Amino acid sequence: MSSSELMTSQEYIQHHLTNLTFGYHPEHGLGFAHDSAGAAAMGFWAINVDTLFFSILLGGLFLWFFKGVAEKVSAGVPGAAQNFVEWIVDFVEDNVRGSFSGKNAMVAPLALTIFAWVFLMNLMDLLPVDLIPYMFGQFMATLGADPHHVYLKVVPTTDPNATFGMALTVFFLVLYYSIKMKGVGGFLGELTLQPFGKWGMPANLILEGISLLSKPVSLALRLFGNMYAGEMIFILIALLYGGGIVLAGTAGLLQFVWAVFHILIITLQAFIFMVLTIVYLDMAHQHH
Repeated sequence: MSSSELMTSQEYIQHHLTNLTFGYHPEHGLGFAHDSAGAAAMGFWAINVDTLFFSILLGGLFLWFFKGVAEKVSAGVPGAAQNFVEWIVDFVEDNVRGSFSGKNAMVAPLALTIFAWVFLMNLMDLLPVDLIPYMFGQFMATLGADPHHVYLKVVPTTDPNATFGMALTVFFLVLYYSIKMKGVGGFLGELTLQPFGKWGMPANLILEGISLLSKPVSLALRLFGNMYAGEMIFILIALLYGGGIVLAGTAGLLQFVWAVFHILIITLQAFIFMVLTIVYLDMAHQHH
């Protein structure tokens, strides 16, 4: 916890909640932001490098592990890895069969990818909050950087850019299948003729439009809000380590208790994101 000893509590919290951002600064040109104000000045097209790195890394880990197990599947007594993967696949397929009434071979693989990927991203929250950021800061210090201006967030789902990116992808799939299955006229008819019939305009469009747009917003904000709050609690607990032996012991106990409880949260949030995706795609395939 040496980083917290060199910073105030507010600076420590702010440091852990700031992404490693790369973009074009109006005054300093192209480069990495040195603080949250610099990241904000870079605007919309700035890239949160840490979010991209860890999300791609974890997505690759998921693909590598499942592909490796699939290539070694045996008809005899399965090993531990095969049992584990088959359990997850069966779990996802059961949820797809229970929530999706249409016929679409894409839904089950998509649901599996969402559940495993979101779970792995959430799982990064169980790592000690200072471990990887401190190691990265020390590495950058050897290259001449100031560790206090080196930021790294290791939980991609605490970044709304990641959660909204996934939610918007699901939203575009919902729009695509809504139009594909019902046609442009059928889709527009759902937006304009329900729930009050042809005499209900423009109330129909307002109500159905809000209902449609709330899907990606609820997906993104639910996942982001829960993971951001969980990360904040870990950071607040970590601050106690700098308050003496008694507070450090209390922090250790609180950290363990919260980590155990947080396992449920990270799993539940991955499950909810997957189930809502299945339900939204099912609604897109239904004719009203």
